[in-house]
Amino acid sequence: MRPAALALGLGLSTALAAQPALSAELSIALGSIGQDVAEMRQQLSKFTEETGHTVNIVEMPASSTDQFGQYRLWLAAQNADIDVYRTDVIWAPQLAANLVDLTEAMADRVGEHLPSVIQSQTVDGKLVAFPMYTDAPALYYRTDLLEKYGKAVPQTWEELQATAQEIQDAERKAGNSQMNGFVFQGAPYEGLTCDGLEWVASHGGGTIVDENGEITINNEKAAAALDQAKGWVGTIAPAGVLSYKEEEARGVWQTGNAVFMRNWPYAYPLGNGEDSAVKGKFDVAPLPAGADGGQSAACLGGWNLAVSQFSENQDAAIELVKFLSSEQSQKERALMTARLPTIASLYDDPEIAKAQPIVAEWDTVIETAIPRPSAATKGQYNEVSKEFWTTVNETLSGRGTAADNLDQLEKRLRRLKRSGW
Repeated sequence: MRPAALALGLGLSTALAAQPALSAELSIALGSIGQDVAEMRQQLSKFTEETGHTVNIVEMPASSTDQFGQYRLWLAAQNADIDVYRTDVIWAPQLAANLVDLTEAMADRVGEHLPSVIQSQTVDGKLVAFPMYTDAPALYYRTDLLEKYGKAVPQTWEELQATAQEIQDAERKAGNSQMNGFVFQGAPYEGLTCDGLEWVASHGGGTIVDENGEITINNEKAAAALDQAKGWVGTIAPAGVLSYKEEEARGVWQTGNAVFMRNWPYAYPLGNGEDSAVKGKFDVAPLPAGADGGQSAACLGGWNLAVSQFSENQDAAIELVKFLSSEQSQKERALMTARLPTIASLYDDPEIAKAQPIVAEWDTVIETAIPRPSAATKGQYNEVSKEFWTTVNETLSGRGTAADNLDQLEKRLRRLKRSGW
C-alpha cells in the first residue's frame, strides 16, 4: 500500500474505532401481573436514553405455569426473537442449558446481592440468570375490621379461621352479602404449590422433596395442613377460590370483600391506589403458623433476568440485564411497586421505608423464606410441582382425603424419581 493510502486507511480505522457501538433492537419476555408492564416500560425508556438500544416487551400470560411452557418451547426451537427472559426463581435448573453463563459479565456485581438468590440461579457452576427482585408472600388484613370487632392479627391458622368466620358472619348480617373471610390462590397451577407448601411447612410437615432428593410429603402433619385448608373452602373462602390465582384474589380483596388475603408484596401499593376500596384500611403480617408449635412459613419467590443463547445481540442483552438488576433500578422498582430488592443495603434505605413500609419490614421474612425443591428435582421440577398442586387442588375440592391423596402423590413422585432427578 502506498504511504498516502496507508495513512488514509489508518485514519479510517481510527475514526471507526472512535464511533459508539451500534444500537440494537432487543426483546424481553415477561408475564403481566399488576403493574409489571407499566413498571418495565418506564425503566426501559431510561435504558434506551442511556444506551441507544431499544427494547420490545413480549407480554406473557399472568400464570407462571403458562409462561414456563412457552419459554421452554421457544428455547427448544432455538428461537432468536427473544433476547432476555424474565425467569421465575425456580426455573434455572430446567432452562440452564439454553441460557448464557453470566458469571464473568456479573463478577463485579454478585457480591451486592443476597447470596441465597445468587445460589438459586447458579447451575453446575454457571450463573444462568441474575436477580431483578425477590419475593415472599404476606398475610394482608383489614385493620378497620379487626379494630371494629376487637380482634388481634392472627398468629395461627386456627386464629385466622375463627376471626375470619366471626367478622364475615357479622358483616354479612349487617348487609354486606359479598364479604369473605379469606382469599388465596386455589387454582391448579404453580401458585398453589406455593400456598400448599406454606401450609404444610407451617404445620411441621416438611417439604415436598427435601434437599437430598428424598420424597417427604406423605406424612400426618402435611395431611392435617391440607385438611384444615379444605375446611376453609365454602366457609370463610368462597367456593370459587378453587379457580383463583393472584389477580382473582386481589380483585376480591381490593373491592373490600375480604377480611384476609394471602398474596405477594406487589398487591400492597395497588391496595393503596386511588381506585381501591381498602386504601388506608389494611396492613400486612407474616403468614400464620400451624398447630402444635408450628412456625410461619413463606415460600421464596422472585424474578430474574436470563439471556438466551440464541440471541443475536448478546452483548446488548447483557447490558440490559445489568441495567435492570442495578441498585438504582431496584430502588426505583421498590418505590414504584414494592418489589423486594435483592441488594441487601436497600432494605435500610429511608426513602423506600417511607414510601413502601412492607419492603423495610420484609427483610427477615426473605431471610427465612422456604425454597421450592427445584434444585433437588432438577429437570423434573415442573412435573413434581404439577403433581403436588393437582393433589392439593383435588383435596381442597373434596375429591379424596388428604391422607389418601398424599399417599397416591408419593407413588407418582417415586415413578418420576426413577426416571431421573
